[in-house]
Amino acid sequence: MTGAGSGAGSNGRRRVPGRDDEERLGAAEIGAELGERATLVQFSTAFCQPCRATRRTLTEVADMVAGVALVEIDAEARLDLVRTLDIERTPTVLVLDAGGAIVRRAAGLPRKADVIAALGMAVRD
Repeated sequence: MTGAGSGAGSNGRRRVPGRDDEERLGAAEIGAELGERATLVQFSTAFCQPCRATRRTLTEVADMVAGVALVEIDAEARLDLVRTLDIERTPTVLVLDAGGAIVRRAAGLPRKADVIAALGMAVRD
């Protein structure tokens, strides 16, 4: 999983002090409450085969770590958010810390070990 994306703009994206170019998402943007410790956000589309496998992997990891929420967003239904976050393909996974800061993002089918490692970065702060 690579570092948080960059870019300017608003449409729900909020900049906060702390890290350079840090992006934060809240319940209003993702349509669900954030996890107590971290949130896994998956952007999917209806006919995306890797999205199904990604959902299974993320569900397994979220079930392993207390306080982690999983939110799946239909990219076609949320084009505003897709554009704001520069989501270019599905599946794309964002790992948010407890405050909603995007600490990691990755496109394509993630490996379970990579998701666990990214969660480790999100919950350590």
